[in-house]
Formats: sequence, C-alpha cells, structure tokens
Amino acid sequence: MVEFLDNIEFWHWWMAAAAFLILEMFAPGAIFLWVAVSSAVIGTALLAIPDMGWELQFLIWGVLAVISALVGRMYIRKNPIQTDQPTLNKRGEQYVGRTFTLEEPVENGTGKIKVDDSIWKIESEVDIKKGTKIKVTGLDGVIFKVEAV
Repeated sequence: MVEFLDNIEFWHWWMAAAAFLILEMFAPGAIFLWVAVSSAVIGTALLAIPDMGWELQFLIWGVLAVISALVGRMYIRKNPIQTDQPTLNKRGEQYVGRTFTLEEPVENGTGKIKVDDSIWKIESEVDIKKGTKIKVTGLDGVIFKVEAV
C-alpha cells in the first residue's frame, strides 16, 4: 500500500477530482464539490512540485477540503440562490393571500379547512361562521392564520 502512495502522480488527483464531481451529481447539496476542488488543486500542485511526499499531499488535501467547504458554505449563506418560485417546496406558503369558503365554523379560534386534497388547521382571533369567506394571512408552522373577508 505504501508503495502505491509513494507513486501517486498528478493525474491520480485529477481522476479523484473527476470521481468526486460525478458523486456530486448524485448527492444532494454541495457535498463532494469542495473535495473535488481540493483534489484538483493538489493535482496541479503535484504537477508543479513532483517530489511532494504523499503525507503532505493528503494533509494539504484534507485542510483544503475543510476550508473550501466552510468558505463555500459562507458564500452560499451570504448570496442565496435567487429563484422565480420561492415557495416551490413550501406548500403552506403557497396559500397565503388566497381566499376560501369555510365548510365548518371556526370555534374557540381554531378550525379546519379543506384545500384541494388536504385538510389544514386554521386559527383566527375571532370565531367565524360556516359559509364565510376567509383569507389566509399567514402561516405558523402548518397552521393557517386566517381572517374573515
């Protein structure tokens, strides 16, 4: 095993980078991207400094992977990805602003409403009679905040 490690060349690191990029395509989020970038950097460094020991290569690779992951995470937090459908995976938020007709009354500030194929819990500051039009004004977890229209 040590003989193989002593014979690592730059293209081994580049192949590892390619393998990590392929893994990244199948994994959710940017998990293997940073490891792939680190592998490519080590491959390039090994091309420039061919007598670098394998111990130093793996040490730098590990440090670069951690640093690049942290820097990438900070960048994504500061610059979130903009989308034209911000509520795509936030089903409850898609209903904020819509109006519905109550099929059951809201009593003691709570009730239920059928929306499409789902039943949602609703909360209101006042009781509302059956048949009244209501508007979803907000969301508290999975509970709609509503008011009479």
